[in-house]
Formats: sequence, C-alpha cells, structure tokens
Amino acid sequence: MRLFLLTALTMLAFAANSVLNRWAVGSGCIGAVEFASVRVLAGAVTLGGLVLWQRRGLVWPGWQGRLTGVVGLSTYLVGFSLAYLGLDAGTGALVLFGMVQITMFAGALLARETVPGRRWAGAALALGGLALIAAPGGAGLAAGPLVMMALAGIGWGVYSLAGRGATDPLTATAWNFLLALPVILPLALVMGFERPEGLGIGLAVMSGAVTSGLGYALWYTILPRLGAGRAAVAQLSVPVLAGLGGAVLLAEGPGLRFWLASVLVLGGVALASMPSLRLPGQRVFTRR
Repeated sequence: MRLFLLTALTMLAFAANSVLNRWAVGSGCIGAVEFASVRVLAGAVTLGGLVLWQRRGLVWPGWQGRLTGVVGLSTYLVGFSLAYLGLDAGTGALVLFGMVQITMFAGALLARETVPGRRWAGAALALGGLALIAAPGGAGLAAGPLVMMALAGIGWGVYSLAGRGATDPLTATAWNFLLALPVILPLALVMGFERPEGLGIGLAVMSGAVTSGLGYALWYTILPRLGAGRAAVAQLSVPVLAGLGGAVLLAEGPGLRFWLASVLVLGGVALASMPSLRLPGQRVFTRR
C-alpha cells in the first residue's frame, strides 16, 4: 500500500507540472520563458541540495551524454512553457507524452536495436493519436503551441536517451539542471524579461522545487521497487491526471477529441511496452 501511495503521489507531481505551467503562463501572470527560468533555478537548487545531503557532496558524473542531456532538458523546459500559452493542461501533457515515446522509439531504430512488431504497431497508434489532436476541426488548437510541445517531447526523449546509462540518475539530473541554467537564463533576457507577478513566481518555484525536483527524487527512490513494467503502466496515468487537474482547477473541460486521442496514444504506448512494458532504452528518465 505504501508503494502504491508513493507512486500515485509521484504521478500527481508529474501531472501537476502541466497544470501549474498552464495556470501561470495561460493566465499571463508570468512569461513562458520566465517561468522556465524560475523552474530550472528552483529545480537546480532543490536537486543540488538533495544530492549534497544524501551523497555528502556533488560529485561530477562525467561528460558522457552530458551536453546532449543539457540541450534536451533545455529544449523541453522552454518548449513546455511556450506551448502552454495556447494548450490546455491535458492536451499538452498528452502531446508531450506521445512525442517522448515516439522519440524513444526512433532512438531505438537509429541505434539498430531489434524492434518487435508490437512496438511498430504501438508507435503507429500513438502517432495516430497525436495526428488526431493536431488535425483541424473542432479542437481549435493553434499550430504554434502544438509545435512547441512536440519539440518539448523530442527534447525530453533525447534527454532520456542521453541519460539511460547513468549509474546515479539523481546526481546526473541535478547536474543537468545546474548546467541548463546558463542556457535558459540568457534566453529569457534576450526575449525580453517581463516583470512577473508574485503568483506566477510562486507557481514556477513550486513546479521547479516540488513537482519537478522532489518529484524526480521520489521517482528515482521508488523506481527500483516498481520495476520497469509497473513504472511504464503508472506513467500512462499522467496525461489523464493532467486533464482532470485542468478541468477541476482551471475549468478546462477536455473534449471528446482529447479522450479519443488519449485512448490511441496511451493504448499505443501500452501495446509497445508489452510484455516487458517499456520501450527500448526507457529506464528512469521518461515522464512526465
């Protein structure tokens, strides 16, 4: 029961990133890049503090995959925030989730790994779900936010592939957040730093320190006990939780298209993950 509760809490944290970002950026109380800047700063402080407390020092994990990981993480953080200028919380989380899985699948193909037929079918279903969201019609979604979230998903997928060999994922993540600071902060200055409201800063700090920093730390703690299979299944709940959170907190009622796309995307991921219940290379970095 304790493991179930901790897993549920972690999935809520991952889904909350979408809700908090949409709440802050969509309401205009903070700019998108400013939100990403505060989020990465708060996440770096939290993760760095946790590593210092647990490991008694912030040991350098090496350069292997580091540059690729930092670029992927920075792309995810900025694209994620920009996308929520025009997407609701649930749709954004679903597009992100689908693109991460497709990127991981593409990474397996490029690495010439053996890809069973069920994974091809699962990737096709997930891609069909994303196409349903992006198709013109009643959803009224702008292309720009969809592209930004697709880039965010690719960024997180690349980050996942770069870090899949990490022996200490918490330390590697802390360093990646720290190294993303000099990438994202200047970008905010170049794009025109607007003075954010207190609510926007608070939501960004909560996203970086709590739902990202503490959420990732908890995830890496319980993951060995979950195993790859249950971990993959648990992550299927994140877009749905984000959609429900947006409906309750932000009055964003997901439409029929969202639920149909959810069936395709999440069903495709589940199909691709069976029986091992994980995509090639998917380990501990996929989320959220």
